Amino acid sequence: MNTSLPDIPPAAVLSDRPASRAWRRFRRNPSARAGALLVALFCLLALLAPWLAPYGPNQRDGQFQPPSWRHWLGTDSNEYDVLTRVIYGARLSLVAGLVSISLAVVVGAPLGTAAGYFGGRTDALLMRAIDVALAFPSILIAFLVVTAMQPGWAPVVIAVALINVPLIARQVRATVLTTRELDYVTASRALGASHWHVMTRVLAPAVWNPLIVLATLGLGSAILEVAGLSFLGFGGDAADAEWGSLLNEAKNHLRTTLWPAVGPGVAISLTILGFNLLGDVLRDALDPRTSGER
Repeated sequence: MNTSLPDIPPAAVLSDRPASRAWRRFRRNPSARAGALLVALFCLLALLAPWLAPYGPNQRDGQFQPPSWRHWLGTDSNEYDVLTRVIYGARLSLVAGLVSISLAVVVGAPLGTAAGYFGGRTDALLMRAIDVALAFPSILIAFLVVTAMQPGWAPVVIAVALINVPLIARQVRATVLTTRELDYVTASRALGASHWHVMTRVLAPAVWNPLIVLATLGLGSAILEVAGLSFLGFGGDAADAEWGSLLNEAKNHLRTTLWPAVGPGVAISLTILGFNLLGDVLRDALDPRTSGER
């Protein structure tokens, strides 16, 4: 009697891994393709701005020229080509959003992990501090940080990061709370693994998926928050090409000229839409419970 196991092709084993299943769900979703296309478009604009922009970022060519073949989005009050400023503005807006979310993850993820893993007084202390932070409007926290550090791009990035820290910490804590009592975590502690090993090696894989989704969704919000603070005049040099500062300049002339506000406004909206679509699809793809595929 032959009791040998059937040969399983390596490709079949690899294709049944969770990462492979998540990738299949992701690429089959039309929203994923739309979101990836929008995000890739603005990333390419930021990276290739010197080659894609029709003019230099500070090149002047007449005030308030209407849209034409020479200036597709017209010119603004400073005589700059609006399309060129929007393209160059993608650099500062995307970088500021990415850095702020990265800082929020670096601070919020360890706080949430520690609170969920240790529990007790540690959890109570950290969560009460986060609850206090959430009790204040995010725009007020941003105002306080920027005012204390003087207007500039670095304070804006720090302010936006602090706004997102409580959200990330609470999500990570919730994930750790549901994971720390599982058998494989209990076994690691029983075998003598240190707290550091359990948090960084055993619990970390369970935290990554919701953290990736939250960071992707948070990128759109961070770009909007950076633009909002810049629009209110808390950013750096007003001459810097950034979508919020472009809107701030355009708002003074909306009654007579609309096109200087259209470009940066549409760019902000499409970028946020792209990251939101990616975040929604990633949430569905990384969680098998939301998909019919198992």
